[in-house]
Order: sequence, then structure tokens, then C-alpha cells
Amino acid sequence: MNRWRKRWWMGVVTAACLLALACPQARALTEDEKNNIELYRQLSPGVVNITSTVLERDFFFNIVPRQGAGSGSIISEEGYILTNHHVIEDARKLEVTLANGKKYAAKFIGSDPNTDIAVIKIDAPKKDLVVIPMGSSRDLKVGQKVLAIGNPFGLGQTLTTGIISSVGRTLRSPGGALVEDVIQTDASINPGNSGGPLIDSSGKMIGVNTAIFSPTGANVGIGFAIPVDTVKQVVRELIEKGYYGYPWLGATLMTLFPDFAEALQLSVNRGAMIVEVVPGGPADKAGLRGGHARAQVGNYVLIVGGDVIVGIDGEPVDSADDLMRALRRYRPGNRVRLDVVHWEGDRDRVTVILGERPRRYRYR
Repeated sequence: MNRWRKRWWMGVVTAACLLALACPQARALTEDEKNNIELYRQLSPGVVNITSTVLERDFFFNIVPRQGAGSGSIISEEGYILTNHHVIEDARKLEVTLANGKKYAAKFIGSDPNTDIAVIKIDAPKKDLVVIPMGSSRDLKVGQKVLAIGNPFGLGQTLTTGIISSVGRTLRSPGGALVEDVIQTDASINPGNSGGPLIDSSGKMIGVNTAIFSPTGANVGIGFAIPVDTVKQVVRELIEKGYYGYPWLGATLMTLFPDFAEALQLSVNRGAMIVEVVPGGPADKAGLRGGHARAQVGNYVLIVGGDVIVGIDGEPVDSADDLMRALRRYRPGNRVRLDVVHWEGDRDRVTVILGERPRRYRYR
């Protein structure tokens, strides 16, 4: 009897397990999961795939086409698409694939290597264009949930989630400039997702995914996004002029370190030392002076004799980077007051009318 009863219970348990597998009960979704699903449903149609064709030379110096892929966000019903500069750099042909699979030839509108931001445009029916709304990156908090949407291969959108790991990071752009207030996130930014939006839990774009930090090229949970407040400032001019005009001092600078200042017997030990002024540039017109002699300090050969900038509009300047960061708050044509220490030790306050930095890059 015991053996029969044991077999009967084993049969009941087996039948119950099979029934559970055949008819699983739907697990209730958490509120966070519902939020992820809804945001992906609403916004993923606004994320596109961008295929760029670049001409380069092969081993035998023949010119051959090479294709690259990235992502972008639709930012207006007129067909403007926001992406990274490095996604479309040097492209001879641009093609956009929408979420519905339709493909369109894209026109280059403008690009800024110094923020790694670019705008392209397609002529598509408004009914096919889902606009990604822009929010603000001003009050972001570490720990805040973010979502990264990309369309890396034109086969469909991908979603990754994470948190803001840090704010206020500094990242060097492909153009060599320092980009301020960069967002760091652990949401996976995989190859091909560059140019896609970083979104907060309310469904607003707070950044443009631009890079990962990885010694091996694989994602290790350190991704970066250009803050949307920077994006909005740059995009406006890209659409209007095709480029972003930066304020220009017209001088080559180097950071004056205490060791250098001591060796050179200067009266100030920190600041932005002017190495060279551009003839006819804003600094030259204001009477600022560059270096005129060479001096060896340890293993370094320095161009010395130039003025040292130690303040701008009442704020201290301890390095060349300090000055460049401060200048980004201004626009071409603005006046700035620079506190200057001349090579002989005299202090002065000089007013400079900033120019517009000459464009180093030419686009079609």
C-alpha cells in the first residue's frame, strides 16, 4: 500500500509540474518594468539606424568604400536627426533606416567635432517620424534611472537600462576639445549605439550616447553621454549655419605650473601662459603678448616671455583648461576682462572682444 501511495503522489506531482509548464501563470510586472516597456513602446520608433559610406584606400592604394553604422534620434517633424559627429565623419553617403524598415537617403546639415554632435536630415512623411522630446540635464542625480535606446544594425531597436553613475565628467572629443558635464552611466552602450538617446524615466532625452570606456572594446559598464543642455545649444546653430561658432581669444596657451614658475623666477606660480598670439586676432588687438624666447626647464623646452592670464571677469584662472572652460560660457563678440601678469611682473586688466574661432573642418 505504501508503495502504491508513493507512486500515486509522484504521478500527481509530475502532472502538476507538466500542467504548470504548459499553462504558466503570468507574473505580475513591477512598476519599473512597466515604465521600461511603455517608454520603449513610445520612443523606440524615434530611434533610427544610420549607415555611412566612407571612401578609403586599401592595401594596394585603391579607393574602396567602407560602411559604418550608428544610431540617431528624430528631433523634429521636418526630418532632422541628431547623432554623433564620429558616426557621420567623412561620409560620402548617408542612409537612414526607420523603425518601420523604410530607408531614406540623408543630407548632411552640420557637425561639431568638439562636442561630437551632428545633425542630418531626411525627407520622410510626418506620419513616419516619431520625435524624441528633449528634457534637461541640469539637475541630474547620481543613481537616477536611465534608458539607452539604439538601432545599431538596422534590424530593430535595442534597449538597455541602468543608472547615472556620475555627472560632471570631462571627456575629450574626437575634435580634441574637452567636453564638460558629461554624463557617465552603467547602461550598456554597445557598438553601433553611438548617437542614440539616453532617456530618463519620464521619457525625455537627457543625453546623446557617445562612447564607452573599455581596454578591450567590450562594454564594461562605463558609458558616456553628451548632456542634452549642451546638445540643444549646439544643434540650434548647426541647423541654422551648419557649424557651431566658438568664442576665440586668438592665442596659444599653456598651463603655468609652480615648478616652471619657480625655475623661471616669475612673480606668479599658476595661470594660463600665452605662448603665441595670432596676428590681428582678439588677443593681439587687445595688446596681449606671446613668448619671444626659449628656455629649458628640466626636460621641457618652453616658449617664454608671454603674458600670464590669472583671471577672467573676476574668476581665478589656474590653468589653460580653466580659461578654456570659462570662455565657453561666452559667445563671439562678447567682451571679457582678463587679469594679466606681464613677464616683467606688472599686473594689468585687459578687455578683449572675443572673435569667432576659425573653422578647422570643412564639410560638404
